[in-house]
Amino acid sequence: MRPPLENVRVVELAGLAPAPYAGLLLADYGASVLRIDRPHPLAHSSTIPAATADLLSRRKSSIAVDLKASAGLALLVDILCHVDVLIDPFRPGVLESLSLSPAFLLQKNPRLIIARLTGFRRDGKYANMAGHDINYLAVSGILSQLGRSEGPPYPPANILADFAGGGLLCAFGVLLALLERTNSGKGQVVESNMVDGANSLGSMMRLARKTKTWNQPRGSNLLDGGCPWYDVYECKNGGYVAVGALEPQFFRQLIKGLGLPDILLVRREQRHNWPDIRNLFQRRFMERTRDEWQSIFDGTDACCTPVLMQQELEDDGYEQRAPVNLQASPGHAPDGDEGWRSAGLPPGAGGAATLDQWLGWKHGREFDVLDGGLIKKDIPKL
Repeated sequence: MRPPLENVRVVELAGLAPAPYAGLLLADYGASVLRIDRPHPLAHSSTIPAATADLLSRRKSSIAVDLKASAGLALLVDILCHVDVLIDPFRPGVLESLSLSPAFLLQKNPRLIIARLTGFRRDGKYANMAGHDINYLAVSGILSQLGRSEGPPYPPANILADFAGGGLLCAFGVLLALLERTNSGKGQVVESNMVDGANSLGSMMRLARKTKTWNQPRGSNLLDGGCPWYDVYECKNGGYVAVGALEPQFFRQLIKGLGLPDILLVRREQRHNWPDIRNLFQRRFMERTRDEWQSIFDGTDACCTPVLMQQELEDDGYEQRAPVNLQASPGHAPDGDEGWRSAGLPPGAGGAATLDQWLGWKHGREFDVLDGGLIKKDIPKL
């Protein structure tokens, strides 16, 4: 069965984290993704250079191009005349400074979809500032709602802004533009940023501030660690369990497994009882190991599960799957070890073959290698 994005050609300008993740999602669902790397002395030679720091390179190929050299830039422009998507990971104005403005590119290829992913919004006081996931979360308002009540706001690594609000929503925008192109026949610019992406992910948190679900200070609400039956507990000899027994019928299953009285079903309705219930849960969970609690709660509706470590999942042969399964046109799941470690992608790896597959171009005919990067080869006119 053919994956849904087969025959979609994507050029990804090399970056780190969010934009490569967007490219990875497209590649895993069948798109042919060509990464444009900086020149490297060993690129496109018989000696393969080391892989770059980008770990999200599965099913991609690479060419090295000096975009500040006219012959390198000319090659990229020629490539972009024949592809469907360009992923731009740069800050505002960088693409324009390379003489690759969207207006110019769309004139060259009216069907091109130009996905521009930034951290901050493209307007406003932060537009030209450097930042990372934690900064985008901070100015979105979402970071202020994350963390325990007794400490400062605490970011969940760089998952929310970089990957969910950035790369994932950028890929979503590309798919919307591809769908729209089937009607109009025209490409367009897709602008996404991690501040608005994180804001969208936090829609329920933001709206719930006006309800009893989230109207308390950080770390004191139903879903942010304030509620004792929606939290993580340490077990005997280390290890943790996650509890999410929100509904009464699930809470009943939880206290049954813990060997606690049904009166807690009544007491939990008064918020002033929450600290005592938490202390009770903490003491009870410390009486058994994580695996012992797992044997008690597996197969029940107590919403109590072990907190599994990545290493133990890997050691147990846990199957990494495609995040969305299309039954008639499935994407690609990670093969073998791909879900646990990345071989990376060296500059220039596989790119010449991609140009041949896409365009029938050959080294020495349409392009050549100069100073570790590909350049457009002048073809004499007859």
